[in-house]
Amino acid sequence: MARIVDLTHPFGDGTITYPGLPGPVVSEHLSREASRERYAPGTEFLIGRIDMVGNTGTYLDTPFHRYPDGTDLATTPLERMVELDGLVVDATGRPSADVDLFEGVGVAGRAVLVRTGWSRNWGTEAYLSGHPFLTAAAAELLAARHAALVGIDSLNIDSTETGERPAHSMLLAAAIPIVEHLTGLEELPPEGFRFSAAPAPVAGFGTFPVRAYAVLDA
Repeated sequence: MARIVDLTHPFGDGTITYPGLPGPVVSEHLSREASRERYAPGTEFLIGRIDMVGNTGTYLDTPFHRYPDGTDLATTPLERMVELDGLVVDATGRPSADVDLFEGVGVAGRAVLVRTGWSRNWGTEAYLSGHPFLTAAAAELLAARHAALVGIDSLNIDSTETGERPAHSMLLAAAIPIVEHLTGLEELPPEGFRFSAAPAPVAGFGTFPVRAYAVLDA
């Protein structure tokens, strides 16, 4: 049987994903106790409520996140987000993933996942600064070679030392979705798996949490 590897950070009330952005507020719209008044005896439900920014947990960026005329969560094709042939590029221990890691690697039409190991810091102050990232030159190469999607197990696919975001700009301009804050990439082989990361199709929204996972070939 095929093996499924969950690549998603769970989050809950107050979880901080990115410095300066609020954590989600998780509450009950309708409690189980209150619901008993609406249904037959012995029948109850919980309706939860969550107030959050799109950049929460493990999430996917669509072109609309960067460009007003780009496809949003509702119009970005599922074919760019699910059942993609995947590969892992190992940048563990490096401050950045540069072009040398991608030379001779077939990326066209594939989900390219950059493993940095930074996900080990999730939930700590260490996660929020000094993170590894994809260089502008590497992003340009991936866009030129038509990667289908690019993901990373780090705080941001770009360096956050300045306000420039070249990897976001180049990849999203090429209609290549980005998944940030992945985890568990060390459980994947370099290739031989399918990758999926589908967000809710919210119109007019550019970024939203996903349940990212890989299915390894049997």
